[in-house]
Amino acid sequence: MTVDTMNEPSAELPEPKSGEHPFAPYVRILGKGKRGSRSLSRAEARHAMTMILEGAVEPVQLGAFLMLLRVKEETPEELAGFVDAVRAGAQAPAYLKADIDWSSYAGKRRHAPWFLFSMLLLAQHGLRVFIHGAEGHTPERLYLTEVMAAFGLTPASNWQQVERQLCQNNLSYLPLAVVAPRLAEMIDLRPILGLRSPVHSLSRLINPLNARVVLQGIFHPPYAGLHQQAGLLLGYSRIAVIRGEGGEIERNPDNALKVFRARQKGTDGVVEEETWPAMFDRRHVKPDTLSPEQMLGVWQGNHDDSYGEAAVISTAALALYESGQAADQDHALTVARELWSNRDREQFDSAPVSRAMSVG
Repeated sequence: MTVDTMNEPSAELPEPKSGEHPFAPYVRILGKGKRGSRSLSRAEARHAMTMILEGAVEPVQLGAFLMLLRVKEETPEELAGFVDAVRAGAQAPAYLKADIDWSSYAGKRRHAPWFLFSMLLLAQHGLRVFIHGAEGHTPERLYLTEVMAAFGLTPASNWQQVERQLCQNNLSYLPLAVVAPRLAEMIDLRPILGLRSPVHSLSRLINPLNARVVLQGIFHPPYAGLHQQAGLLLGYSRIAVIRGEGGEIERNPDNALKVFRARQKGTDGVVEEETWPAMFDRRHVKPDTLSPEQMLGVWQGNHDDSYGEAAVISTAALALYESGQAADQDHALTVARELWSNRDREQFDSAPVSRAMSVG
């Protein structure tokens, strides 16, 4: 079911008219009206995104291109082509591998980013977790990098550092600004354009280290099928998409969780859904504030937070199950609870957030 246009040098690309900018045909394809416009092929999408990443596009063209895609709504083939271009430009070392690709682009507004602890548990279990993301594009949200800094966890600044961190800790975060600088700039256009663009979807799909499991957190369930199909086109072994809390890869344990999965089976792609039941009969009241101090208290066992602990455990369980570390949901939850129970509660005693708490 996979389609590889990356290896199709004969794929026909549109030619600009006399005197036109080379990118003009791509704006025209998308904006020629209800009868004349169409979606891009994967090869066209790859070429268009390559031009964008290389800075060969005028700002007015980029804005028009992104908003036309937004109105039309991107197709799996377009997303796959965009990702092809980004992955080629990222130049990640071919020998560097991860077990789980974890994207973090949304930030948290209602609950703390408990998924940080989930990733730490997975790393403790021996799974290599590679994270990529961006922050600051949406105001009044708490982003992963802010909490990482409070806990003394430093993002990588290049692929060599990613390799060292994965080897030492099974966990590494590389900002999108390093993976694809131009893409990071495009995400920051949201306050200017007033809308999200396809960049937010394609960034989550990059998987630059070819991890065998790609986890995706989205805001809107209708986008799940788009991510499933794009993952199959890109040849990803397994992709699991959830409506994550705040749009991150984090389970809200108060709700039933539907997982939209796509996986390779032989030469075919399989698309399926699975539901995890809610963990509580009654919903929790969201906290008044979000803070690393609150999270540290839970990690150290000095503060009880039934919601936070359940979010950590159930998110880790989802990743364990999708990674083949557990036979079923119950087994995954059992393993995740054991990992949480056996965590090193003193791990962050000397972290900046702990020192700030002691000074306060």
